[in-house]
Amino acid sequence: MSKIIFLDVDGTLVDYHNRIPESAVLAIRQARANGHKVFVCTGRSRAEMQPELWKIGLDGMIGGNGSYVEYNEEVIMHQMISKEDSRAIVDWLHERGLEFYLESNNGLFASENFKEAARPVMRKYVMQKGKTAAEVEHMEAEDALHGLVYGGELYRDDLNKVSFILNSYQDHLDSAKAFPNLKAGTWGGRGETALFGDLGVKDITKAHAIDVILEHLQASREDTIAFGDAKVDIPMLECCKIGVSMGNGGPEILAMADMVTDDVEEDGLYNAFAKLSLME
Repeated sequence: MSKIIFLDVDGTLVDYHNRIPESAVLAIRQARANGHKVFVCTGRSRAEMQPELWKIGLDGMIGGNGSYVEYNEEVIMHQMISKEDSRAIVDWLHERGLEFYLESNNGLFASENFKEAARPVMRKYVMQKGKTAAEVEHMEAEDALHGLVYGGELYRDDLNKVSFILNSYQDHLDSAKAFPNLKAGTWGGRGETALFGDLGVKDITKAHAIDVILEHLQASREDTIAFGDAKVDIPMLECCKIGVSMGNGGPEILAMADMVTDDVEEDGLYNAFAKLSLME
């Protein structure tokens, strides 16, 4: 029976240097040759999908943590922040002195001083994933955020999400109060250790987007498999028949997964595909 496979990207399909293990490419191509469908299911917007990911051969993607769904290059669903809310967010962040980037399928549009402000923050983020200070010594924000654009228009009508550097956790709490009609979240750390806040469309999840794909394909949840490495991936693993955590996953996802494979840098995806007989 053909399966529908959903792959988180960062920490699952690519490592924390944004590299795709050759074994993962081989596993996906072989699985698709066997009739299985493979989607990425990620917080990234389409602009953050570097060409190398598409060259693997994918059936489509869920982007923006569920706000965007694409199958065979056809857009199935796309829910964006309104132009009015987008403008209000930019004004609020400017007034508060917070640096940010606007996540669109057309690019990641950075605020005026984002490059300098993000440099130490993104290095800290990558170090949280296990990299050493020496490994990230010369890393720039654009090394971790594919599709970053400096000097672009900031008043936009094509936004999936907005991420901003937190000066304190209070910035996140205040963003939730300022924009009650949007979903306020954080990433890059748990609770008050978070590095970034974000604002996006309310009631959007990876799990909901999976339902959209299943309905479009007239497919059953019984044939779904999800792979992830972070707490944000838990709803995706819960809604699929089989949920697989990467070995580098956080404690919450390791505890709830149906199966735990190896680290992303130790052929974790390939080994799981083999164990699940997806390449036979």
